Amino acid sequence: MQPSAAPDPVDLAHTHARPLHWLATATATAAVVALAGALTPRAAEAGPAVQKAPAAAGPAAAPDPGTAAYPLQCGGADHRVARSVTGDLDGDKNPETVAVVHCEAGSGTPPAGLYVLTPGRGDGAPARIVATLVDPREQRSVTGLAIRDGAVRATLLGYSSPDVPSCCPDEKEQVSWEWSGGAFVRTAGAEAFGA
Repeated sequence: MQPSAAPDPVDLAHTHARPLHWLATATATAAVVALAGALTPRAAEAGPAVQKAPAAAGPAAAPDPGTAAYPLQCGGADHRVARSVTGDLDGDKNPETVAVVHCEAGSGTPPAGLYVLTPGRGDGAPARIVATLVDPREQRSVTGLAIRDGAVRATLLGYSSPDVPSCCPDEKEQVSWEWSGGAFVRTAGAEAFGA
């Protein structure tokens, strides 16, 4: 066996690190890092522009009532959105749309449906009906539509009998609907408007 040509490590002074040696090494490394940071160009002076993070998304746009598919049986006639209002009904900070829709009629007062709409799923998708507050089969007209304090408020006009002409409803009811427990709860009469 041949002896190693390398000197014995015990004989080399630099192989024995002392605390002063480590302190000097750490100081020199910190100085190099600081110098490199000072020589790097600022974002405004060179390189691609720094983009800001997108702002937090605000509330969604209210659903367009003209895009929804309403479950009306109009016998070949068109339907019409007579009026609509928007507001946050379920407390999610996004507006819903409430629309009064009826079939086009040449005369008389056609029965109306009252629908709650939310945005469609995906960009450009039509509004979706999530609740029917008044079904056209109830033979009611809807007037005075408003959203106040998160509740839908309206006046329903109707007929006491089939003998009443369709031009002249003879019943009137104040109603409101409020989102509670996962559904719209209807109140009627003086209670509906807090009287």
